[in-house]
Amino acid sequence: MAISSLSTPTLNHLSLSHASSLLYLAASLLQSPAPRLTCTTRVASSHSNPKILKSNRRSRHGHPLSPYDTDDDARAANSDEFRDEEDDYDEFGDIEISETDRQRLKLKNEALKGQGRTRHIGKNWDLESSSPARNLAKRPRKSAVRNVKYTTEKIDGDGVSSTLNSKVKEAESSAMNRFGHLSEEIDLDERYFPLLNYLSSFGLKERHFLQMYERHMPSLQINVESAEERLEYLLSIGVKHRDIQKIILRQPQILQYTVENNLKVHVAFLCSLGIPSSRIGQIIAATPSLFSYSVENSLKPTVKYLKDEIGIQEKDISKVVQLSPQILVQRIDSTWKTRLDFLMKELDAPRQSIVKMVTKHPQLLHYSIEDGLLPRINFLRSIGMQNSEILKVLTSLTQVFSLSLEANLKPKYKYLVNELQNEVQSLTKYPTYLSLSLDQRIRPRHRFLVSLKKAPKGPFPLSSFVPTDESFCRQWAGTSVDKYLDFRQRLLLKDLAKKYERQ
Repeated sequence: MAISSLSTPTLNHLSLSHASSLLYLAASLLQSPAPRLTCTTRVASSHSNPKILKSNRRSRHGHPLSPYDTDDDARAANSDEFRDEEDDYDEFGDIEISETDRQRLKLKNEALKGQGRTRHIGKNWDLESSSPARNLAKRPRKSAVRNVKYTTEKIDGDGVSSTLNSKVKEAESSAMNRFGHLSEEIDLDERYFPLLNYLSSFGLKERHFLQMYERHMPSLQINVESAEERLEYLLSIGVKHRDIQKIILRQPQILQYTVENNLKVHVAFLCSLGIPSSRIGQIIAATPSLFSYSVENSLKPTVKYLKDEIGIQEKDISKVVQLSPQILVQRIDSTWKTRLDFLMKELDAPRQSIVKMVTKHPQLLHYSIEDGLLPRINFLRSIGMQNSEILKVLTSLTQVFSLSLEANLKPKYKYLVNELQNEVQSLTKYPTYLSLSLDQRIRPRHRFLVSLKKAPKGPFPLSSFVPTDESFCRQWAGTSVDKYLDFRQRLLLKDLAKKYERQ
């Protein structure tokens, strides 16, 4: 493949024997301070579609590769959206001279014409023919940096060519120093250095590129313009810059998902569920594997199951997805309904109450009955609660199912009875007590009021634990927030010292 020469009044026949060197050097010149000649590249987007990562795949070193967000990615493979393409190489467009340099050189050229000496300065690049990306490892690699050949001519009193040559050498050295070792370790061609350089702007380092290579090698074999297009789109819909690194590491295939046929389609699906645009970016950051599932064959059937079989109302689907985006990419099986039937029977509860629990805490559908649901129900029974009281607590605070028995629920119950002198039935009125931190909220506020001699006699009011620090100090302590925070800090340090003494 060859690029035709473009006549411009600048340099005399600059030749490159490798396309990737052009892209990397042009990008480097753009980033260099105050160059005498400014070039920009236009690269036609060359899209490729994702290869679905199967749960039984292994790396080239024999290590198992498993997706992060799903039990079974295989069900997405039947979508027409996910056809594989063999090539994803750059197609280089024209290089333009900046307007400032163009005007300056135009004036110089006119002056030269007046002297009877017209200079023709253009380009002539010979590009290696591209072979499929998947054959890169088998093809003998040639160093793009070593194959770059330059022919420069010093323009009278100008020094443009000398400056360009200097910048070229700096770019060569920087590329080899930064990515040379990585290129040898994973057999990655230098034509993809611009991609690595771009991804580095999101905080990715050499160890991250190795991880990407192990999880999905083709994600490092696309042109930088395509990657920019896809990541810029994600940023435009609310994905935070700091989350891009996490997204790429969890789902490197996202660099290959086309904007029009994949990313926009999935975002439109989320919007159709009633999810606010302000929350789209957070959902994508939490579950980037969403894009590897067919909207028609996977995501929509999951939503239909949640409505028809679980009983979640249409208006609550948006809330459920926002609380647990992973529910869209987790495998549907009969155990979802089994958990609902278990809770209805165990607590003698109407289906509507259990559906309300799922709406508030969708993760409930994935908790083990034997190790998760039943032990916590039995604990509440052991402290004297009846089924009706348990149902009231769980309906108000379904997150109880996610709290540790030994490290959370039991210590809070003991403090409730022994220190606060409350009956267990008080939890039905203030179930929020179980969700508050014992060390950061409950104990400091109780001890603070006791130290001020403002603790009421008899059962300690659980309502004092609910407000913010400012409201607590104003309504209950009658002191400044700073005074309370200082007391809490000293209490935490004292408790920490006692803990280490016991150890």
